[in-house]
Amino acid sequence: MVPAFLFPLFGIMKSSEVAAEYFKDIHLLLFGVVCLAASIQKWNLHKRIALWMVLSVGGQPSWLLLGFMSCTALLSMWLSNTSTAAMVMPIVDAVLCQLNNATPEESALTDVIMNSESNNKVTPKIGLAPSSESSNMILDDYNIITEDNQQRQSFQEQRSSKKGPGGRFYRTEQDHMMCKAFSLGVAYSSTVGGMSTLTGTSTNLIFIEQFETHYPRCDIVNFGTWIAFSFPMALIILLFSWIWITWLFLGFSFREICCCKKEQLQKDETSRKILKQEYEKLGPFSYPEVVTLVIFLLMALSWFTRDPGFVPGWDSLFGLKGYKSDATSAILFGFLLFIIPGKKPTLFSCRNKGKHKETPSVTASGPMITWKEFEECMPWHIVILVGGGFVLARGCEVSGLSLWVGKRMESLSSLPVWLIVLLVCLLVTAVTEVASNPATITIFQPILTSLAEGIGINPLLIIIPATISASCAFLLPVANPPNAIVFTYGHLTVQDMMKTGLGVNIISLITLLFGLYTWGIPMFDLNNFPEWAPLRNVTSPSSP
Repeated sequence: MVPAFLFPLFGIMKSSEVAAEYFKDIHLLLFGVVCLAASIQKWNLHKRIALWMVLSVGGQPSWLLLGFMSCTALLSMWLSNTSTAAMVMPIVDAVLCQLNNATPEESALTDVIMNSESNNKVTPKIGLAPSSESSNMILDDYNIITEDNQQRQSFQEQRSSKKGPGGRFYRTEQDHMMCKAFSLGVAYSSTVGGMSTLTGTSTNLIFIEQFETHYPRCDIVNFGTWIAFSFPMALIILLFSWIWITWLFLGFSFREICCCKKEQLQKDETSRKILKQEYEKLGPFSYPEVVTLVIFLLMALSWFTRDPGFVPGWDSLFGLKGYKSDATSAILFGFLLFIIPGKKPTLFSCRNKGKHKETPSVTASGPMITWKEFEECMPWHIVILVGGGFVLARGCEVSGLSLWVGKRMESLSSLPVWLIVLLVCLLVTAVTEVASNPATITIFQPILTSLAEGIGINPLLIIIPATISASCAFLLPVANPPNAIVFTYGHLTVQDMMKTGLGVNIISLITLLFGLYTWGIPMFDLNNFPEWAPLRNVTSPSSP
């Protein structure tokens, strides 16, 4: 909110111009996606997807981890990474608590102790002298209680020696390692999944809005081209991150993963049984879940077919081309959720009358979602934060700050292009670990844009890797909201996250450069300076 009063006071921008920057087309896209997210959360479709995917990969811890990471990444592609981590982590924690219950011997000991406390209490009768028989009974009870107290003390000492950093009890060190692996898997996969789509994370939203504002003649970057470029990279990062986390905490071995021992098979069957029970509680697919899934598929299909590039899209069928954007279809399908009834119409449910119980939250006239439910899911802090980022970026451009900084960085033109890209990725990744991701890309994008124009290279060659690097905040709990969410469950220490996050950062950097120079260059024609960008200068950099 600071630019709203500083920029007009110092004559940088008019107050009306500042206000116009706070709400952009990308906010409408976010509104439509949040409508879909509200419906997914209300009807528990996310829980069904998560449990189904986890059940599909089996019950072995390493495969179970891959299942949770895959479903988290899939959900994070369409929901915010914060919401995804907040929704999936309770499911993961519940499964971990069931898997890490005490052994049968410890459970039996606990039962004996609890029973002795309730049943073996000495209650002498008032006013009567104790007989010899009663004295012997009291003495026996005393011996039992004393022995149980010793057992209880020994048991409590054993429990306290296996507590984690958050005071959580772990039966074995292996169980503690499994809890660490699953927590980090949820945090990192929610961030990696968000890289895949323009709506998956706020950094992508800021990138596309600033880019379209600065280069209005460029139509090469849209929802379809972005997901075609970033999804394969996210898949590679997810796979190698799973291997890295498994190796650190579970002991990665192809032989153990493919061939299980009897004890492991028994434990796998237990975990699978728990997950299956949770899935069966959801019952069959309900009418609201089907509607939500259909709206989700139609919304995604409309984004891909608006302007695919190789064939005419539906954009050319309605009026002048260029008037529509991804926000148009997002708002359209999001609006339908306020109209479509949440209860199956009688015309379509007469055959199934009495067979299935109605969902308690469905009323006779209620829609799929209400405005109150939309407000509860709407991240208004993100709306203001992104809007403030747009104003800050515009102020940097209007005041000439970004151009000034870009000029000072033109000395980098003597370096090879791949080295410039590498240095930019390292710098952005380092900054985003201690600053918020949206703030990082907001500050760097105008500067990197001016740098690219000054040294005569395609702006996308620098801005795209910088945008993805701004999401690579894996080292600290405060670096990313998903990191903070899983850290509050008490399974992790800061050292655990830093050690694992450093490896994931290296994996992400290598994968990003590999994808950029493999399929990114031909997809966006990054080797040539585009016609839609102004050439401000200067010096040609060394060839890649």
